[in-house]
Amino acid sequence: MDRFQAMQVFTRVVDANSFTLAADSLGLPRSTVTTTIQNLERSLKLRLLNRTTRRLSLTPDGAAYYERCAQILADIEDMDASFRDVTRGPSGRLRIDTPPSIGRLILVPALCDFHTRYPDIELAIGMGDRVVDMVRDAVDCAIRVGDLADSSMVARRIGTFESITCAAPAYLERHGEPKSIEDLANHHAVHYFSARTGRVIDWSFMVDGKPRDIQVKGSVSVNDAEAYVQCGVNGFGLIQPSRYMVAPLLASGQLREILTEWTPPPQPISVVYLHNRHLSPKVRVFVDWVSELFQHCALMSGCKYMDQIDQECAFAGKEKPQAAVRKHLKQEEFEESVF
Repeated sequence: MDRFQAMQVFTRVVDANSFTLAADSLGLPRSTVTTTIQNLERSLKLRLLNRTTRRLSLTPDGAAYYERCAQILADIEDMDASFRDVTRGPSGRLRIDTPPSIGRLILVPALCDFHTRYPDIELAIGMGDRVVDMVRDAVDCAIRVGDLADSSMVARRIGTFESITCAAPAYLERHGEPKSIEDLANHHAVHYFSARTGRVIDWSFMVDGKPRDIQVKGSVSVNDAEAYVQCGVNGFGLIQPSRYMVAPLLASGQLREILTEWTPPPQPISVVYLHNRHLSPKVRVFVDWVSELFQHCALMSGCKYMDQIDQECAFAGKEKPQAAVRKHLKQEEFEESVF
């Protein structure tokens, strides 16, 4: 048995959570993958995987063996990369997961720059609403908003996510503008509920340096980003979107920011990756690149007006023309992860 190939097959099965998907990605018959795992377990005299008709799961021994295999394979990849022709950079397929709004507004406009720097890296960018399992879904690194609790991940903070409270001028003309958080008792909000859990996302404000949750009445609840913002524009109630998502609507006057003294708590934006893959050259260059990207983008620096974005927003050091920025700042690109 080729032990190196067996380690590759085993880690791919774990990453894909499927013998069939692992076989497809490796270009091997499924029977070969199955036989390889059986021979590996026989050689180690250990059961590595629990198999049922519906799912695979690692045994405790399998989890420990996976961690060691992944580290060894990453070390080998890094060693090989260090001895390659210096004119050739990192290569291979790199799977990224990101919230849809960040993917569309920040990453996608800058992809030409990334491809110019690293032409041998093939990017696969997932932009779904659900939070992926990075091991099961074979994701190399992900961009996450909010506090991170998974200790198996390495996280690098790359920015801050800011939300605002706003409403359509028509709503404010009918109901008046709230001047304090207490005034919200006399107002209505558009509620957003999670498509995954069904739970309505709480409203929150910073009061005396501490977050405070507030319940606001509402007659409309949605779980679609476009509908949420459109309800606000149409005057159904107050909304709490991210600032950069509604920048053009604030600039055009379709929405007006309110309660500026009590802003929602800011949330960190991080790029995360599995600790046993931190040596991968393709992961390393992407993490460095996306960190640089966020540092130079005014969309993530809290700018309030469209002309500021036009003048200041640079994607990886390249100015985007006004039309291009406005093209990517569409209200329908508001998504669940911004709450």
